[in-house]
Amino acid sequence: MIRMVRVAAAMALTVALAVLFAAPASAHDTLTGSNPKKDATVEAPPEIELTFSGPVRLPRVVVTDASEKQYQSGDPQAVDNKVTAALGTLPNGEYTVAWRVVSSDGHPIQGTYKFTVEGSPAESAAPSTAAAEPAAPEPTATNAASTDDSGGSSGWLWIGLIALVIGAAAAAVAWLRRSTASGN
Repeated sequence: MIRMVRVAAAMALTVALAVLFAAPASAHDTLTGSNPKKDATVEAPPEIELTFSGPVRLPRVVVTDASEKQYQSGDPQAVDNKVTAALGTLPNGEYTVAWRVVSSDGHPIQGTYKFTVEGSPAESAAPSTAAAEPAAPEPTATNAASTDDSGGSSGWLWIGLIALVIGAAAAAVAWLRRSTASGN
């Protein structure tokens, strides 16, 4: 009977330690809004604005037309959960916005969406300023989508937690063996 109580106590201790040291589940942030919106038809916007569910950092935004010509100008800026990227003059047509940020949990997240420009003043003018500028060494939508997203610290956290539970179980077994040996 005493042995059953000790086994139950050791198991309860192991479970309590596992629950006590378990890290809360962390979810990646998500894109919650954009301006222009996905699949919208708009006049040429001066910038792209992306809104996320949490603070993000290290933003990358690439805006391309159907011929893969890029239109972003300068580096995008991240302030809390908003990312803005200035644009050159956009002629009429369909555009793809490819974005990549580092989520508040430390993992990179990425995505794309499209919008259409109609009624652009660039249609009647000479080639746009963005077309005359050399393309910045930004990642293309293809490169952003193929980047390895592995890594982060959550894997090491789980390894440490599992090692802690195994160590607690081993200590409980050793304690039980010693208790039963001294009780005989």
